[in-house]
Amino acid sequence: MHASGSGSVGPTVGRRSLLGGAIGVAVAAVGTTRLANAAGPAPRGSARGASAAELWAEYAAAPYAHPQIPYVGRAGAFGGTTDLPEPEVVASALDFGADPDGVADSAPAINAAIGAAADAGGGAVLLPAGRYRIDDILHIGADGVVLRGEGSGRTVIEATRSLTDLIGRYGSRYGGDKSSWSWSGGLIWLCPTARWRSLTDAIRAENWPFEGWTGNARDEWESLTEITGSPSLGDWTIEVADTDGLAEGDRVLLRLSDDAEHTLLTHMAGEVPGTASYDWASRTKLTSYVPYEWPCRLTAVDHGAGRVTLDRPLPLDARPEWDPRLTTLVPPLVGAGVEGLTLVCPELPLSEHLLDTGFNGVALQCAWDCWVRDVEVTHADNGFLLVSAKGCTLRGTTISGRGSHHPYCCREGSHDNLVEDFALLDRTSPPPADTQLHGINVEGLSSYNVWSRGRMEMGTFDSHRGMPFANVRTEITVNNNGTHGGDDTAGPLYGARFTHWNVTVTNGRAGMIKLDEIAPYSATVAISEVTEFGQIDQPDFVGELHTRLESYGDPSAADPANLHAAQRDL
Repeated sequence: MHASGSGSVGPTVGRRSLLGGAIGVAVAAVGTTRLANAAGPAPRGSARGASAAELWAEYAAAPYAHPQIPYVGRAGAFGGTTDLPEPEVVASALDFGADPDGVADSAPAINAAIGAAADAGGGAVLLPAGRYRIDDILHIGADGVVLRGEGSGRTVIEATRSLTDLIGRYGSRYGGDKSSWSWSGGLIWLCPTARWRSLTDAIRAENWPFEGWTGNARDEWESLTEITGSPSLGDWTIEVADTDGLAEGDRVLLRLSDDAEHTLLTHMAGEVPGTASYDWASRTKLTSYVPYEWPCRLTAVDHGAGRVTLDRPLPLDARPEWDPRLTTLVPPLVGAGVEGLTLVCPELPLSEHLLDTGFNGVALQCAWDCWVRDVEVTHADNGFLLVSAKGCTLRGTTISGRGSHHPYCCREGSHDNLVEDFALLDRTSPPPADTQLHGINVEGLSSYNVWSRGRMEMGTFDSHRGMPFANVRTEITVNNNGTHGGDDTAGPLYGARFTHWNVTVTNGRAGMIKLDEIAPYSATVAISEVTEFGQIDQPDFVGELHTRLESYGDPSAADPANLHAAQRDL
């Protein structure tokens, strides 16, 4: 058996005193977890005991299960390739009646061209330079279909109606008067057709759906096989009870269920001592996110030995008490994309917090190995949304205009995604009262996602609680003036293995950037010297957090400069 929160619970201490705690005992404190056993050298004698280069060398010696730094070298579409597909054009929206002068509604023509590309088995739909008015959603639901403009700023799509106008009111499955368009859906929406229809039909019927990998309800899956033995975080090959029906290339769902003592949630938090006294049962929104569901692809199936090999290392231990198994999932959208265009929403005042009407940009939902490239979204309620998305790449994206609630949103079990070369521009008008700005968001048990090479003229490194874990922000410059969201029932702000690496903070604000006093088993490396002001959070777990703070105060000391790129090269 593996202990959870083993050892005595430390006393309640102030955030400042945590910095002085001995990090050298980190591995020993959770000696019952194999996460630590595979991690190489123990952290040094204090939180400031190593340089970025020394920490990188420690990580590189055993990269798949380091206690503080997650392995994200395969984040993004097609294992994180730098060369995204460029499918040939099979349809032009002009041939279906799209109006590049913006007089007529072009949504029917563009959607018809998308449908023609789907009928052709995939390919690019060309949207030549011009301004196109759309009075409806643009939906991509077939594999291999790419909507391609001739460059952001040259191909411009002007939306006239919100998701509330087009689909209807979307309440929250957690109750209250919130609008789920505040975090869901897009006016360009990538989602497999059957899944998209079931979602939108449920919303129209006011039967608020689950948005994730198994359908509108959590039990819409079939078991393929149980995982046997007790494989560890970082393992690539696992033993299973039955390989019948499994084949190389299959896309499946790895599913871990929590137990009555919430030891799975404790494991996600790094099993720091304070997890033993944390009131997991009262965090009902968090517990509704479990089971943890992680899509993975089988790269090899050994029928004789009863083993399968995965396309990425295990994100967590798969202990018997969590009923680990491989299951079916919603057939995902694969190989689709949007590129080379600007989407402009009406320049209306931002709605009051959590009451967005749904002038949202691009949403990727139940999408896998999909991408968005060279796309700008202007005047949106919410810009780019990853909702139960797996291994997708957002490259060269920009948020501009009057300011967004969630410029970038990553939620509902989204894993292994990559947002790189992104820009969040300063708002062009003052924010209305009772609105909030978040920034680059991650929540809801989402894991192993990366934000890389970003320029944020506003916003913050937002967590909406729901204990996201093992995510990386690297080589980013940020004017840290946003606030995070999330209510207390959603549980901890962070799980283990969050890493902020090479971050320049232009306004000196610590909140959500400097993690060493709040996130368990995490690393803050080569960030600007910062101080707290504005929104200040207390640690979710009392006692020692076993975090790292290295090369503090000097982003130029980051070595390597970009953690994700270095891992990909490694």
